[in-house]
Amino acid sequence: MKINYDKEVDAAFIQLSTKKPDGAIEIAEGVILHTTIKNEIVGIEMLDASRKFPIKNLYKLELQPAE
Repeated sequence: MKINYDKEVDAAFIQLSTKKPDGAIEIAEGVILHTTIKNEIVGIEMLDASRKFPIKNLYKLELQPAE
């Protein structure tokens, strides 16, 4: 998992997989799931990220891969 934050556009991207995204689904205002052609989630994009989350806390997230 990789987390990137672009301060210029205030967007965060959490990369969950190295698979190439083929589409995107906005699940809430400014929260977008990037998916493969098989509907596997490969990334999560958050627009206006600093307004929704303390950015420094994003880098402290500990996620376990699905089994």
